[in-house]
Amino acid sequence: METWILLFGAGIALGCVSGHLYTAPDSCEGRCGEPFSEEDECHCHPECERHHNCCEDYERHCGPDGFSSSRDSITDQELRELSEQLYGVDHNKARPSDIALNPQHRAGPDETGDKQDRSPQPLYKYVNEELFSKPTYASFIKLLDNYQRATGREEEVTAEELREQDRFLEEVMKTELMRKLFLFLQGKNRYSSEQEFVQDLKEMWFGLYSREDGERDSSGFEHVFSGEVKKGKVSGFHNWIRFYLLEKQGVVNYFSHNFNGPWDTYPDVLGLQFSWDGFYKEVGSAFIGCSPEFEFGLYSLCFLARPGRACHLSLGGHGLSVQTYPWTKSTYGSGRRFIATAYVMSP
Repeated sequence: METWILLFGAGIALGCVSGHLYTAPDSCEGRCGEPFSEEDECHCHPECERHHNCCEDYERHCGPDGFSSSRDSITDQELRELSEQLYGVDHNKARPSDIALNPQHRAGPDETGDKQDRSPQPLYKYVNEELFSKPTYASFIKLLDNYQRATGREEEVTAEELREQDRFLEEVMKTELMRKLFLFLQGKNRYSSEQEFVQDLKEMWFGLYSREDGERDSSGFEHVFSGEVKKGKVSGFHNWIRFYLLEKQGVVNYFSHNFNGPWDTYPDVLGLQFSWDGFYKEVGSAFIGCSPEFEFGLYSLCFLARPGRACHLSLGGHGLSVQTYPWTKSTYGSGRRFIATAYVMSP
């Protein structure tokens, strides 16, 4: 099988963490003892005082009397170990025989932006659609037609659509993968109960905010998994199931892929160029063949542990990174941030 890869909150001592789930890039909340990274705009490791590059609230959170426990910070090593565990318990992923890809043309750096279709055949030669009858897949697919893709047009959420959101969350939380993720976050004092975790997942992923013209026109789930069109270009759209279903309908046209990688089984990762009803995506990325809960869980982990920064993971012994960004123009709850985007990138 050919495979392809795209190169491209914190716990507090008081226990209850509502309103303190997300780490701001310029804060030490939940980051005490975190390893040094050049990507950080300020630092919270023990040596930062000597180097005069601590965040302004370092002493308040990480000093002797600080209320942000360093033991509740999530280290890079823990992220690598947990991501390998999640990779290992993705029981609903595709088997190698379930998907046949036809990647065709590999685009060079000077070709990704020219909107030329260099692959006459579809990307997917075959997908075993029996996968889609699994409960997490079926409940995920029901969500995909709930959105208007154009930004600037307010989303109208029906009672049925709210039930579909709840059903999806209910199904993914039945999986070993999401239970393992919850227990890890609970152990880091991010959540006191599964109910709190599920409610926050619903808000961060499905809560509406405005990307354009002040309308409540977007959500993290819509952007990442269903895809949007903004200013004449495809925005988001990082899900393999969505791509396959729309390609099958003839409304997505695969142009080329631009990177390959080390995986010889699923989940795999693909970097690609395509058009969606004539709107172009110059460089996209998606996990291929993973279950919905794997992608949903991995992105949620990275958003909670490294919002706005690269989240370095390991899958099957191979490193890769996920980038997430919080939506900064509006909040929910006690100042918590919605997900603006999440996508897999190069290691």
